[in-house]
Amino acid sequence: IIYIEMKFCLAFVLLLRAVSVSPAGDCEVCVGFLQRVYGSLVSTHQDLSPTLVEEELVSACAEVQGKESRLCYYLGASSDAATRVTASVARPLSSHVPVEKICQRLGSTDKQICELKYEQQLWDLSSAGLLSLRVAELKRVLSSWGEECRGCLEKHEFVDLIQEKAQQHQHDQHEHHMDL
Repeated sequence: IIYIEMKFCLAFVLLLRAVSVSPAGDCEVCVGFLQRVYGSLVSTHQDLSPTLVEEELVSACAEVQGKESRLCYYLGASSDAATRVTASVARPLSSHVPVEKICQRLGSTDKQICELKYEQQLWDLSSAGLLSLRVAELKRVLSSWGEECRGCLEKHEFVDLIQEKAQQHQHDQHEHHMDL
């Protein structure tokens, strides 16, 4: 009987852990993006209203790409979103609720929000490093920067464009990670 009770208790504890709200570390894109939006708001406005926060959120979403663009879609702050749940961000953010808490709440209603992760973007951008990549990987590098190599047929054309754009995007990428 004791063995069965211990087995039941263990199963119950495991079930509670599976159901519990995921920690903010699991919501890295949500937390990173909302921290930047909040930082921008408090640096330019003394008082925050839900309307102001919502406008800033929609404005910030118009300029992002990649995983942050996907987050904006989930929040309904992008132009192509089917639903609009921006108020569930705007109200608590205007009341200065920590972004980690906001993301946890959002993640409890839509787990996709906390599943978004920033992609590792550490590439060897030397000629030799780029030439060792497949064309599909070279296209992925360009895509992560919002670039496209139109009319490129040869691998060296992709490499040339990446090296041409690298300095601009490495600087942007460094600033992005410093903001987080």
